[in-house]
Amino acid sequence: MSFSKKILDIAKEAEFSLRDEYDRIDEISYINTEKVMKAFSEFRVSKECLLGSDGYGYDDKGRETLDKVVARVFNAEDAFIRHNMINGTHALTIALFGILRPGDVMLAVTGKPYDTLDEVIGISKKGADGSGSLRDFGIEYRQVELGEDFSEQLKDPRVKMVYIQRSKGYVNRPTLSVEEINKIVEFSHSRSNAYVVVDNCYGEFVDINEPKADLIIGSLIKNPGGGVAQSGGYIAGKKEAVELCSYRYSCPAIGLEAGATLDQNRLLYKGFFYAPHTVAQAVKTAHFAAAVFEACGFDVSPKAGEKRNDIIQTLTLGEPDKLIKFCQGIQAGSPIDSYVAPVPWAMPGYSDEVIMAAGAFVQGSSIELSADGPMREPYIAFMQGGLTYESGRYGIMKALEYILEA
Repeated sequence: MSFSKKILDIAKEAEFSLRDEYDRIDEISYINTEKVMKAFSEFRVSKECLLGSDGYGYDDKGRETLDKVVARVFNAEDAFIRHNMINGTHALTIALFGILRPGDVMLAVTGKPYDTLDEVIGISKKGADGSGSLRDFGIEYRQVELGEDFSEQLKDPRVKMVYIQRSKGYVNRPTLSVEEINKIVEFSHSRSNAYVVVDNCYGEFVDINEPKADLIIGSLIKNPGGGVAQSGGYIAGKKEAVELCSYRYSCPAIGLEAGATLDQNRLLYKGFFYAPHTVAQAVKTAHFAAAVFEACGFDVSPKAGEKRNDIIQTLTLGEPDKLIKFCQGIQAGSPIDSYVAPVPWAMPGYSDEVIMAAGAFVQGSSIELSADGPMREPYIAFMQGGLTYESGRYGIMKALEYILEA
């Protein structure tokens, strides 16, 4: 091994302490894989389903069958999964504009959503300049912090959407568990007719269940794409809500009845098939990172061995140089572009400069080992992914090496 004895000893001790946790993660993977296998069998996935369509894409058996598979696995009434959703933000935008109408209120109950939605909602300066945000269409945005009572807000009949973000985004808070989300859903439904919408990014297949919301939404270059899908997103939930979103995805009257899949069906099926196992690898990698960096005196969240609700691991590094070195180490421990040294830059959609490490087979894929963080105090690295535990382990050790050498 190319690492120092000190790093090898830290890694060995971390793995020894995580033996039981790794067994529990494998059990979740077994259960979720069984759900996927049963859905493939129930809906008679065949070789024909792997073929794509062109033009209008009418009668695309593969597209229609995969929608049913995803709905069944996520315990939803309906779903659609498409390769041409650009990212999670795009999928969320489809849902926001699909559900909300002028005069409606969007109520975020877990604090401010992820930075890339600022301009979509219209809460940033650029998002208020007539570029087509929700604000431009007369949709009001309100926000309460996670844990605050929002029962009074629900008395307003204009509140059309209660918005929940499962993961922390760039806020150092615990990720919500499925059970916690379901309590918010039940509370909201008991006091309002609003749709409850969950940004489920980074959370799929980490637990044996998904949230029971009117809509759950995510990206295929995160968990449910299994590291195989080259792009895309999904929307799943109540049939009525999914249908409204389908009209925004394409157009009214067409909805999900058309849309060429080209030659992407095979990758979407294969990625969804791999997803439970791949997510398990990413979760093991996150536990390993927590154990290793906590042993070196850094504040980590969640702690090693704590129950996980998504694949994100945060490491509070305290200094800008350490955040940069950590990301450069992750990049050096990646299979693609390992020779590149990432630096902070003004990334579109973010309020601070951001540094990102992602030596991935698919650009921006955060189910593959990656790390990023805004260049602001206390200089937290947000790490996620790992297609295999072995490669994830290597990347974490490389990041530690870069910090120790500095």
